[in-house]
Amino acid sequence: QVQLVESGGGLVQPGGSLTLSCEAVGTLLNFAFYDMAWYRQASGKQRERVARITGSGTIDYADSVKDRFIASRDNAKNTVELQMNNLQPADTAVYFCYAQSPWSAAGSWGQGTEVTVSS
Repeated sequence: QVQLVESGGGLVQPGGSLTLSCEAVGTLLNFAFYDMAWYRQASGKQRERVARITGSGTIDYADSVKDRFIASRDNAKNTVELQMNNLQPADTAVYFCYAQSPWSAAGSWGQGTEVTVSS
């Protein structure tokens, strides 16, 4: 069973930056093969995928964050990060890390970390 531990959320002013981190712990066969993703859920809205980084290194982003957010992974440390730049109030949400193993149909979710963008 994979557990995901997120950190790095907080309060930031519009135009500011934050970096979220997610560490995968527990029973991992090989983190490098996991597809990882960041999702967010704003109050009263559906959860949406913000960025995905596959085990092969392919990265894609939601249009709303393209050119502002940068996803990365460190397979040696079993971690992924989401660098968020030029944050706007519309980015306010709880951000979740997600891991999809190639050996299981069920993915794993982190507990979420809250990001608030406000002046």
